Amino acid sequence: MGSRIMTMKRQAAELGRIRTGYSRPNPKPNGRPIPVKSKTFILTSHSREYIAAAADLYGGPVEQWTPQGQPVAQWRVITEATELRAILPAGDPLDQANEKWTAGGCERRCDGVTEKLSGRPCICLAQYGDDWHERKPEEVCRPTSRVGVFLPDLPDLGVWRLETKSYYAADALAGGLDTVLQATGGRGLLPVRMWIEQRKAVRGGKTKQFQVIVVVPSLPKLRHALSGPISTAAALDPASLDRPAIEAAPVERPDYLAEARGCRTADDVIGVWHKAREAGHGSDELLADLKTIAEDISKGIDPQTGEVGDQDDDELGPDDEGVYDVEVLGEGDGPVGEEPPAAPARSSWPTAAQPGSGARR
Repeated sequence: MGSRIMTMKRQAAELGRIRTGYSRPNPKPNGRPIPVKSKTFILTSHSREYIAAAADLYGGPVEQWTPQGQPVAQWRVITEATELRAILPAGDPLDQANEKWTAGGCERRCDGVTEKLSGRPCICLAQYGDDWHERKPEEVCRPTSRVGVFLPDLPDLGVWRLETKSYYAADALAGGLDTVLQATGGRGLLPVRMWIEQRKAVRGGKTKQFQVIVVVPSLPKLRHALSGPISTAAALDPASLDRPAIEAAPVERPDYLAEARGCRTADDVIGVWHKAREAGHGSDELLADLKTIAEDISKGIDPQTGEVGDQDDDELGPDDEGVYDVEVLGEGDGPVGEEPPAAPARSSWPTAAQPGSGARR
């Protein structure tokens, strides 16, 4: 069995990024690119295959794109999707820090209390006080939030990194994910819905407009979100949580006419009618058919063949010489000449519309 470096981070491959904004060229000479807030999600990747698959799924044109300050071109699609269905991996998927980047790389990375690269107390707080985040981006760190999610309908196994550098969005995203993680405690996968929401806040008498990414569990009912970790199959198909584990097979309607044709007496046929009526299958049409079968049986007609008498009893017919192989009864030996029993009274038949019969038309 192999071994691992215990201090090494174990994370899925990053297939691409999920963004909520882009920049357009500045018409002024040497002007900085102008940031644009997008109302739909933007997906970027080094792989054209992934972006083409995303364009097929979410709409939007595939285009080549070079991130600001980077020499390597990537691929991008500004989708038509205002909402994404994703799956959160196990553990805490959120990584947040106050970061300041320059052309030389990350200059500061701070948790709000300690700047990690230098070990000094938060530099932005010391210089500008509690409202440091309202300073110009080039002067202070920017609250940076990163979340890795699976997009199950796109190719390959890996995460798509969602990133935002908004102070207000960082707070909303952390709160939303903490609520989501209450469902699983970070154990197991969890399907989520993400969408871009426009908000505003009043600070210092000024109204600030910003957008946040809302993340909520994507489950059929609230109770599913509060019942703990779910299976991988349920994460891929949340609707399965609301389906019975084993669906009952459909119950076939009995063939009452076939059962009645196998009866020996009219009373037995009446019993078939009672059975059908109690099962909710009673109807005027079935009642009429069963009455016809009962009358045939009373007349000695076989309801299966339509012939009179028991035609299969060969011993009742004469042999080749015309002799009947039966015992002939004489006077006083049996019920010779006695009338056959009467057919059952028709009053024993309930009607399909009889009150309280339970019949359904």
